[in-house]
Amino acid sequence: MDALVAENEVRVLDDFSSGRRSQLPANLSVIEGDVRDSDVRKAAFDDVDIVFHEAAIVSVEQSVEMPMESHAINVDATLSVLEEARRTNARVVFASSAAIYGTPETLPIPETVAKRPSSPYGLEKLSADHYCQLYHDLYGLETVALRYFNVYGPRQRKGPYSGVITKFFAQARSGGPITVQGTGEQTRDFVHVRDVVRANLLAAMTDRVGEAFNIGTGRSTTIAQLAEHVRETVDPDIKIEHTDPRPGDVRDSLADVSKANEALDYEPAVELSEGIESVFDWIRH
Repeated sequence: MDALVAENEVRVLDDFSSGRRSQLPANLSVIEGDVRDSDVRKAAFDDVDIVFHEAAIVSVEQSVEMPMESHAINVDATLSVLEEARRTNARVVFASSAAIYGTPETLPIPETVAKRPSSPYGLEKLSADHYCQLYHDLYGLETVALRYFNVYGPRQRKGPYSGVITKFFAQARSGGPITVQGTGEQTRDFVHVRDVVRANLLAAMTDRVGEAFNIGTGRSTTIAQLAEHVRETVDPDIKIEHTDPRPGDVRDSLADVSKANEALDYEPAVELSEGIESVFDWIRH
């Protein structure tokens, strides 16, 4: 929101099940409600040119535990958003996910690779991703799907489904241990929220509509390395312990961002060390 409010009229639709009103800038309008509610959607879409559709259940674990609820929010609600956008002729920038790829055939992962999601969440995001392309091809609706890899940064709330960096910091600051699921040799592409915001702004203006783009860094980090980095940042004496692997998890994930670079002029700028420090600074203050 901070990147939009200075030069745009901004309206936020949120049920605040995970976010907080206090984190929003003052100079925007807020509709509190459920994206699945048709009256709420209509009010949110009134006189809107661009929709950044970020509403989702973003947890693999939660999608495994409650696939029906997860599908209703991640697929059904997205289809409703696209229908509302078609009615008002608004561009939709959709938050897709690297989870659509499942276990990749090759690394780094290009947008064209075969997609075999290994969780309900991944399958839901793939369905919504396809709906975005279909609505462009069938109805001429301007859509752009951004396939986020592992997003992190300040303002990410502590909770059962928070990002792994936020979880590790919460565990470290409470005295540990930092718990790593599985061996810790799983690799991820951690992309800072500032880079994701920039990608969204670029997607809002691009002529390359009806397409999907990976949004990551193209740099790989193991979960064990991440845990060690957080430990060194907070307290080198904290223990790191390993637990059972997460159901539906994939071993490796790494973005090929060359298409986003060529088409959107997207270039990740935040190094992981800088990004982790930004999270730690926000937590301390």
